[in-house]
Amino acid sequence: MKRIFGAKNNKEPPPSIQDASDRINKRGESVEDKVKRLDVELCKYKDQIKRTRPGPAQEAIKARAMRVLKQKKMYEGQRDMLYNQTFNLDQVSFAAEGLKDAQQTMTALKSANKELKGMMKTVKIQDIDNLQDEMMDLMDVSSEIQETLGRSYNVPDDIDEDDLMGELDALEADMGNDTEADGVPSYLQPDTEPDLDEGLDLPPPPSGRTTTTGAQPGRAQPEDEWGLPAVPNASLRG
Repeated sequence: MKRIFGAKNNKEPPPSIQDASDRINKRGESVEDKVKRLDVELCKYKDQIKRTRPGPAQEAIKARAMRVLKQKKMYEGQRDMLYNQTFNLDQVSFAAEGLKDAQQTMTALKSANKELKGMMKTVKIQDIDNLQDEMMDLMDVSSEIQETLGRSYNVPDDIDEDDLMGELDALEADMGNDTEADGVPSYLQPDTEPDLDEGLDLPPPPSGRTTTTGAQPGRAQPEDEWGLPAVPNASLRG
């Protein structure tokens, strides 16, 4: 059957941009290694040319160095071409990643838009306005309640400006009678009444170490705990 209808060809998936970029980078690294080896070989030829005298030997060395230099230029051209290809692939990869990010952003925005629409169905502007109006009414009622509770009783409301000026004039006259010449009220003046204790001739208080008349000189009279002369015990037996 396979000979008649043929076998189905299993096609491999096309390489991705990253795969192509990795393969080209490997080729570029291989070419770069070849260029470095040729540079080392050119340095050897340069030393040989310096050490040899002009003649056929030096010309042969120069010919080999020229051939190596041509190979180096060829490899450098290939390396530059590979680097340009890598640069182009990087640009394409960057653009592709940007498109993927844009697709994810659009998907997220659509999902968020759908959720917002569902939430807006449960929240109405009219309900918010009604709630705000109710809060304002409650605040007004609360202010009226506080004002009512803070009302004063038995306070005359018929006091006018003439009554105020008359009350202030009377208060000023009362304060003028109680104020001395220096402008200090009498109740703030220092006390100038005479001290009654100065007119009385009172004996000084006992010092606690005085001696009585008839006592032996050089011997103090014994005293009790209140500072008075102590009574002998013989007088108390009587």
